[in-house]
Amino acid sequence: MKLNYNNKLYKIIFIGVVFAALVVASGCADKAASDKNQEGSSPSEASGVSGADKAAESGELTITDGFGREVTIPESVERVVCSGAGCLRYLVYLQAQEYVVGVDSMDQKENELDGRPYVYANPQLKNYPLIGEARGKDDPEKIIEINPQVILKTSMIGQSAAPTATEADALQDKTGVPVVSFPYGSLNNETQKAEMYNSLRVMGKVVGKQERAEEVINYINATMQDLENRTADIPESERKTVYVGGVSSAGAHGIISTEPAYAPFLWVNAKNVAAGMGTDHADIAKEALIDWDPEYIFIDVGTLQLGNEGAVGELKNDTSLAGLSAVKNKKVYGVIPYNFYSTNYESVLANAYFIGKVLYPDRFKDIDPEAKANEIYTFFVGKPVFSDLNGEYSNMGFKQIL
Repeated sequence: MKLNYNNKLYKIIFIGVVFAALVVASGCADKAASDKNQEGSSPSEASGVSGADKAAESGELTITDGFGREVTIPESVERVVCSGAGCLRYLVYLQAQEYVVGVDSMDQKENELDGRPYVYANPQLKNYPLIGEARGKDDPEKIIEINPQVILKTSMIGQSAAPTATEADALQDKTGVPVVSFPYGSLNNETQKAEMYNSLRVMGKVVGKQERAEEVINYINATMQDLENRTADIPESERKTVYVGGVSSAGAHGIISTEPAYAPFLWVNAKNVAAGMGTDHADIAKEALIDWDPEYIFIDVGTLQLGNEGAVGELKNDTSLAGLSAVKNKKVYGVIPYNFYSTNYESVLANAYFIGKVLYPDRFKDIDPEAKANEIYTFFVGKPVFSDLNGEYSNMGFKQIL
C-alpha cells in the first residue's frame, strides 16, 4: 500500500510540473509575439507608424531633395556647409548664413574683382574653414573635421540630374553626413524657374527657413510682374532692338559672349537680336553682330577682368565695330555682372530696371536704378551693396560708357 501511495504522489507532482511548463511556454509565446509586433521586420504594419513618423519621433526628418533622393536629416539643423557654385548664395537669400561652418576655395579667397553681392554683404564668410575646392570639388576629410549636420549641394545650371545625384551619394558615403542636393535653376524659362523655386524650398526646409523661401519666391515673381506690366503694351514696332555682350561664363569674355535668353530683355519686352541662338550662353561671330546692328548695346562690366577693358575696349578700338549704330549714336551702356560663380539673381533683377529706364524712360520715370538696385540687394543679401560692387568695376555699371 505504501508503494502505491508513493506512485500516486509522483504522478500528481509530474502532472503539476507539466502544467506549469505549459503556462510558462504560453507566456513566452505571447511575449515573443508582442516583441515581433514591436521589433520585427514590419513594425509599421503592426503599429501603423511609418518610417517618416519614426524618424520624427527620434528627432529626425526625411525629405526628398531636388533630384528625388530621400535623405534623413536632423530635425533641427544649425551646422551646414555648401558645395557647388551658388549654393552659399541661396543660403544667404534665406537669411541662414549664420549656420555655415565651412566654405569652399572660391568663397574663401580674395578675388581682384568680385561680382557676388552676397560676398560684399558677408565678408566674414572668407574666414571660415575650407571644405574643398570650388565647383563642388569637396574634400571629405576636411568636411568631417568641421562636423556639419548637413551638406547642401547644388548642380550647375543645365546640368543633368544623374551626375549630381551620384556625386551626392558618393559624398554622403565618404563623410557619413547627409547630403541634400538640388539643381541651381534659372529664371530664363519656366522649367528652370520651377527647379530654382523648388530648390529654395528644399533648402528652406533643411534649415527651417520655409517662410523666408516663400518670401524670396514671391518677391521674384512680383518684381518680374512689375517689369512686365510696365512694358507689356508697347507695340511690337516700337520695341527697341538690343544686344548684351561681354557676358561672363566660367570667367570673363569679350564682345561676342552673349545670352540669347537674357532675362532682363525678356522682362522689359526688348528685342534681343541674338534670340535666335537658342537659350544657353552663346559666342557669336562679330559679323553677326554687325549684321544685326542693334539700336542699343549693353556691356556686362565683368568683361573688365580680361584687361584692356574687354568688350568695351573692343568697341573702342576694333574698326569693324565702329560702324555699329549703338556705337555711333552713343547708346552703349554698362550693366552689373551677374554670372560670377553661377548667377546672382539680385543683379539680374537690378539690371532689368536699369535697362528698362534706358530703353523706355517714360515707363520707368519713377525708378532711380541705383536706389532700386540697393532695395533689391538689401532684400536678397541684407545690405545695399551697389556702390561696393560697382566700385570694383570702375563704376561703369548703370551708366553710358560709349
